Amino acid sequence: MEPLKSNIVVVTEGGPHIWAVINAIVDRLGPVSVILEAPESKKHLLLRRARRLGWVSAIGQLGTMVLTRLGKRFFAGHAAQMITEQKLQTEPKPGQSITHVPSANAPECLDAIARIQPGVVFLAGCRMLTRETLSKIACPVINYHAGITPKYRGMNGGYWALATRDAENFGTTVQLVDAGVDTGGALRQVRGKPERGDSISSYALRQAAFSRDICVEAVSDVLAGKLATIDPGLPSQQWYHPTIWFYLWTGLRTGIW
Repeated sequence: MEPLKSNIVVVTEGGPHIWAVINAIVDRLGPVSVILEAPESKKHLLLRRARRLGWVSAIGQLGTMVLTRLGKRFFAGHAAQMITEQKLQTEPKPGQSITHVPSANAPECLDAIARIQPGVVFLAGCRMLTRETLSKIACPVINYHAGITPKYRGMNGGYWALATRDAENFGTTVQLVDAGVDTGGALRQVRGKPERGDSISSYALRQAAFSRDICVEAVSDVLAGKLATIDPGLPSQQWYHPTIWFYLWTGLRTGIW
């Protein structure tokens, strides 16, 4: 579908938890133009992680990613119950404007943003934008991050907060985007709690459920010209997917899955 004129562009790879956030923004602030990027291939992801962390860690992380995907199928009933209880809208609304691009850093993505001329670009579950891509976007760019920054930058912020016995920081952040990994200034943060039956397969959906308001508020603030950041007063650390052996050992030892 061709992009429509909208003050809000969301760039994403999609997923039920992301659509829950997008639809909350639509319900409160009006039409949103979605730019949907193609998923990154597991082969490319594995090679990139291996270069950065080594093959042992990369293969271990891939094992947890596969297990997480299987877990989403196995615990689909739990997710469906959460969706009902939290009144989450996890599919695109009828008539939703969606532009398909190969990557958030592809020229097609920049072309779509230039055509729409939004007041804000909201990233949610997409590739990290390169410095070059960011430099070519005229409006503010903000990001929904499923973790409390800067303490839980990177992947699986909710899981790591629980696994490191820091449950009070099970939450999310909406932040300004810079060229680093979740290093931009925080605009809004919210903390919540996992429920019985939650696991690494459902934390993202649980976090999205209690994060809809801060996403709407942050987008609204940016459109109103308000870009006030907050200082969470926390140490900074980047996290990755847990390796399969760490994940299984931690689950058996602590019950945190």
